[in-house]
This record gives sequence, C-alpha cells and structure tokens, in this order.
Amino acid sequence: MARAEAQFGVLERLPLFLLIWGVASLSMYVPAAYALVLDNHPASRAFFYCGTLGMMTVGLIAVALGQRRPRYGSLGQLLSLLATFAVLPIFLAIPVQDSLRSTSFVNAYFDMVSAVTTTGANLFEDPSRLDRSLHLWRAEVGWLGGLLMWIAASAILAPLSLGGFEVTAQGQPGHTDVPIKIEQVDSRRRLFRITVTLAPIYIGLTGVIWTLLMIAGEETLTGLCHAMSIMATSGISPVGGVANGVSGFPGEAILFLFMFFALSRLTFSEDTATRGYARLDKDPEFRIGLMLVFGVPLLLFLRHWVAVFDVSDVAITEQAFKAFWGSVFTVMSFLTTTGFVSADWSTAQNWSGLNTPGLILMGLAVMGGGVATTAGGVKLLRVYALYLNGLREMEKLVHPSSVSGDGGNTRRIQRNGAFIAWIFFMLFAMSLAFFTVVLAALGVGFEQSIILSIAALSTTGPLTEVAGEMPIRLAELGNAAKLVLCSAMVLGRLEMLAIIALFTPDLWRS
Repeated sequence: MARAEAQFGVLERLPLFLLIWGVASLSMYVPAAYALVLDNHPASRAFFYCGTLGMMTVGLIAVALGQRRPRYGSLGQLLSLLATFAVLPIFLAIPVQDSLRSTSFVNAYFDMVSAVTTTGANLFEDPSRLDRSLHLWRAEVGWLGGLLMWIAASAILAPLSLGGFEVTAQGQPGHTDVPIKIEQVDSRRRLFRITVTLAPIYIGLTGVIWTLLMIAGEETLTGLCHAMSIMATSGISPVGGVANGVSGFPGEAILFLFMFFALSRLTFSEDTATRGYARLDKDPEFRIGLMLVFGVPLLLFLRHWVAVFDVSDVAITEQAFKAFWGSVFTVMSFLTTTGFVSADWSTAQNWSGLNTPGLILMGLAVMGGGVATTAGGVKLLRVYALYLNGLREMEKLVHPSSVSGDGGNTRRIQRNGAFIAWIFFMLFAMSLAFFTVVLAALGVGFEQSIILSIAALSTTGPLTEVAGEMPIRLAELGNAAKLVLCSAMVLGRLEMLAIIALFTPDLWRS
C-alpha cells in the first residue's frame, strides 16, 4: 500500500501533458498489434517504433522532472489541455503519415487534430484508402480525446468556472461569491481520483455498445469504432458512416440510446450536480435535449406529410416511419455533435419531394449537447440560461414593477448567468465570423467557409458532408486553410473563455 501511494505521489508531480503523452504512446501498441495480426508489417512497425520512442522520451523527461513541484496549479492543467489539442497531434500524426505514405504531414496532422478534438472531419473520403489499423487508430484517438474531456470537465474546468460552469458557478459545490485562488483548486489528487472514477464507466459503456452492435450483426472493427465514436461524439467511422454498416435499424437504435450520455452529465455522473438537480428528469439540459430531439423531427415530418397530402393521396406507411426515424436519429446525432447520418435520412428528405435544409443541422450543432460532456457547441445549459432571461424580460414588459424570485427553475443559474452565457455566445459568433473571413480570404467559397467554420467550432466534422448542396472535399483545401481549421477545432474544443483565461494576469501571479 505504501509503495502504491509513493508511485501515486510521483505521478502527481509530473506535468499533465507528459502523462497524456505517455498514455498516447502506450495506445499506439494497440494498432501496432492489430496491424501485426493483419500481416501489415510496415504499419505495425510504424506504430510500435513511434510508441516506443514516445515512451522512452516521456520516461527520460519524467526522471528529469520527478522531483519538481508544479508551479501554475490549474492554469498549468489548462495549458496542458491546450498543448494536448494543438501540439500532441504532431506526435500522433507520425505513424499515420509513415504508414500511409501517400499523404502529406499536414494532412496527417489535420486528421489527428480532428480526431483528438472529437471533431471527426473526414479528410480521407474513401475508407478503402486507409488500412484497418489506421481506422482503429483514428477512432482510438477520438475516443481518448473524449475521455480526456470527461475527466477535465470536473477536474479542471469546473473549479475554474469554465466550459459552461461559469453559468452555474454559484451553485457548484465549494463555490462562493469570493473568487477562488488557484492554489485551492490545484488538486492533482482530485484529478487522479476523478480519472479512477470515470475511466471505468467510460470504458464499460464503450464495451457495452460494442457488444450490442456485434449482437446486432455489425462487423467487429466497425462496431468497435462506432462504439468509441458514440462515446466520444467524434463521428469517426471505418465504413463512411452508420448508413454503410450492416447492423441496420437495430444498430442505429443502439447508437441512438447511448447518445443520451452527451445530453447531460447527470446521465453518468453526479460529480457536478447541484442541490435539486440530481434527478435526470429535473435536469434542464436533458429536458431541452428531449424537446429538440423529438420536436424538430416532428415539425420536419409534419412539413413533409402536408406536402405529400397536398400532392397526392399517399397514406403514412412504412416509408413515413423510416422518414421519421431518419430525422430523429440524425437530429440527435448532430445535436450531440456526433455527426452520424441515418440510413433513412435520404428517405426523410425525398419521400415528400422536399429537401430538408442543412441549415437545421448546423443550428443543432451550434447549440450542442450538455455541459461537461464530450459534445461541443454552445451547450444546452447556456441556451437554457438565455431562455430564462428572455422569459423574464417578457414578464417585465407586462409587469414592469414585478420582482423575480429564485424559483426551482433558476436554482442552477447564478444571478448573472444569462449575461455570461450571452458573452460566450457573442464570442462564439465573433469566432465564427473571424474564421469565415479568413477562410474566404484563403480562396474558399463563402458558403463553404461558413460550413467549415461551424463544423470546426462546434466539433461536428461531418457537417462538411451534409450541410451544403455538395460535400466539401477537405483534401482539396490548401495547407493554410487546413491549419486555420486546426486552430478553429482547438478553439471549439477548449472554448474561447478558457483561452482568454490563459491570458488573465491574476492567474499567472499565483
């Protein structure tokens, strides 16, 4: 026991980025072993040598830094997250470029940034171009990126009131009106404790999805990649999406059920729950998510049904059910920023002769999933705060002298929560405008620039394939445009408020 605690203490003294680098190096042995089984020795050697070199480098640095104490507390952990999304993909891309050999290193780096940020933008449009071990590696990197966000949400972002917690900072355990000092929230032991608690849940849920998909008839690798993609909301698929899988409707139903974990953190953990919101049916994020998941498809379905009813006397048949299911699954997928498209989505678009605009999917992706989940976007809790503020303003128009009370619906939102949510929404809109203008200046079409910017900032890469009239071929973009999208994906994953926090002088004075 004492020996284990001593080893635990050694790990606590190491920089978080170094530990993440070590995990990434170890994870390379998985595709190396898989490639060896497939007799793809060049790919196996690339992953094995790169992973071994990474472990040796991490070990040497750990020995050099083993006796040092971290200087910057939670700020250092936040910097580690930024480095993980921006710098670590350089290392992750080495075996990809070495195994593929038919692509540039910029393309490999772009693909790894897309994976680790759980964006899932598909640079390699033809799945047959990649070896099965590379498909596994892409899904594994996205899965690890999702696990990192699960852990970082409550271990790093919540104590700093970032990542959506700024709206509920008053309601979080241990928070008061007095600003928290960095030393008080710099708990490495908290980080390790949360990791030990959440990692088994994350791994277990992935295993359950994989098992159910194989029972439904899905191919082993495809089922594993889809299971990891659902938990990480990365939308990475070795066959080009769930529509090309062999499990059919049962497989989509399984994936649909597990997407609910991206609507609210209360579906898998109560570590950030506030008093009165420990029940899932009382959680505003989950309720808004349910309303959107079933409300938007219902409106689309009614629109299509009215169009059919006006044109002919067609009854609502099995085709109509497929259209409704295709809408429900796709809406849920893009609301959680996963980006999987149902096999019946084309039916939902075509059975009535009307095309469903991709603008709806972009709006859902911008709205995003729950706070402290793997989903991206603005987040449902911020939308809820703005909704409450809108209701209050309309009440004041009718009763100007009314006084608002702290009812049950507002207990999770702090006094200026709507104001902070509006600030974040404005920052998101300004970032969207900035990246759209930059991409347009680099020669990308204006409509494509908007779609690419929304896809990157909301970490919903598959938008590039379904939001426009024609799919956007990412491989045809210039290197400068790809690097701009990489920065947008990092910004969308970490969020602008966290980036701004890194430049706050008060944090550095600690």
